[in-house]
Amino acid sequence: MNKDLAIHCWPGSYYLDSEKRWESGTLSLTRTTVRFVSSQSKDSLASFRLSRIVDIKMETSSFIFSTLTVLEEGNVKHWFGSLKPNRLVVYNVLEHFWRERLLSSASAEARGAESQPTKGRQLINLMAGAQKRLEDTGRVLSHQGEQFDNMMQGLEKMDSDLGVADKLLSELESPSWWPFGKLPWKLQQEAKAEDAARAASAAAAAANRGSVRNRVISSIPAVVSRGADSDLKPGCLLVLVSSIEVRDTSCVILHRFERSEVDEIRVHSPYEITVRQRFIGRPDVCYRLLSAKMPEAMAVLEMQYKKKVEFTPEYAVFKTPPLSSPTDPHDWHQAGPQRCQEPELPREVPAGGGLSQLQVHSQQQSVSQEEAQELKQMLLQLKSLALEAETELERQDEVLDVLTNSADRATMQIGKHTGRMKRLL
Repeated sequence: MNKDLAIHCWPGSYYLDSEKRWESGTLSLTRTTVRFVSSQSKDSLASFRLSRIVDIKMETSSFIFSTLTVLEEGNVKHWFGSLKPNRLVVYNVLEHFWRERLLSSASAEARGAESQPTKGRQLINLMAGAQKRLEDTGRVLSHQGEQFDNMMQGLEKMDSDLGVADKLLSELESPSWWPFGKLPWKLQQEAKAEDAARAASAAAAAANRGSVRNRVISSIPAVVSRGADSDLKPGCLLVLVSSIEVRDTSCVILHRFERSEVDEIRVHSPYEITVRQRFIGRPDVCYRLLSAKMPEAMAVLEMQYKKKVEFTPEYAVFKTPPLSSPTDPHDWHQAGPQRCQEPELPREVPAGGGLSQLQVHSQQQSVSQEEAQELKQMLLQLKSLALEAETELERQDEVLDVLTNSADRATMQIGKHTGRMKRLL
C-alpha cells in the first residue's frame, strides 16, 4: 500500500515566520506525515511526521485570526489559517490520526517481541486453511437451517390441521341441539391460554436470539459526519453481528444500520468509507467515517456485506506502489535527514550481550508489518465467521427445541383425537 498518498486535503494558508506573511496552499495528511504545499510555487513549505508532533491546538493569532497550530519537536510551531471547510474539522482529523499514531508506536515494540521467527507466512497459510474450513461449515449449517425451516413449516401445517380436527370433534361431541357438554366460554379460555403460552415461548426465544445478534465483532475510533465532510466529529464505529452502529464520543448511538438496511458501502481510501441507506420519497441516510484503524473494520465489512461494498477509483490509487521513497530530498528538504528517517535498527549492541541482542532483533524482524496486518485482518474475518456460525447454531438449537415441543404436542393431540373418535364410534 502506498502510504505516501494524501488521505485528506484542505485548502488554507501557512504562516512563514521568516518572511512574516501568510502563504496560501493545501494542507495534506498522509498515514505518517503532515505537509503544506504552496499553491503558487508548488514548494513544500512544511513537512513533518505525525510521530514528531508534540501538541495540536486551536488558537488565535495577534490579529484575532482563528488558526490551527501544530507544535513539533524542537519547539517548532506551525501556524495554519483560513482552513476549509473549517479549522474544527481539520483539528478533529489531525488529532485522531496523531493519537492513533502515538498508540501504534507505543505498542510496536511489544508486537515485534511476540512475533515468532520465520513463521509469518506459515501462520497466514494456517489461517487461510482455517477460514476455508469455517466457510464450508457455514454453508453446511445454512443448508441444515433450511431443512429445519421446512420441518417447522410442516409441523405448523400439521398443528393447524389438528386444530381443525379438534373443532370438528367438538361439534360432533356436543352438537348444537344437545344441551350438555363443554361450555363455549370454557373453550375460548383454553384457546387463549394456549396462545399466551406460545407467545411467551416465542418472546423468550427472540430475546435470546437478540442478545447474540447484538454482539460486537469490531469497534474502532473514528471521525464521523452525516452527509458531507463539513461536520466531521470524533466518534466510533461498531460492527455487530446484525448491524452497523455509528456513535459519538459519549457512546450515544447516532444511527444504527440494520444488516438488511445497508444499501451501499463506498470505500474512498483504506481509511475512509461511506455507509448509505436509501429511501423512496425522503433523503437517504449517509454517514462518512474516517479512521486510522479502518482496515480492521473493513476486514469484517467485506465478509458481511460482500455485494454492497464498492471501491471507488480513488481507492485504487492507494494500492499502487510509490514512485519515490518517502525520504526523497524533494519532499523532505526542509525537514532534515534526522526528521525524515525514524531509526528501525539499533545503532549499537550493548557489550556482553551482543549475540542475544542480535538474535532477538532477528526474531522481531521474522514477521513483517504487512504480514502482521494481514494476520490481524484474517483473525477478524474468522471472528466474524465464528460469530455468525454461533448465531446460526443457537438459532437451530432453538428451532430444535420448538420442533421437539411441537412434535410432542402433536403426538398428544393425535392420541386424544384418536380416543375421542373411538368413543364417538
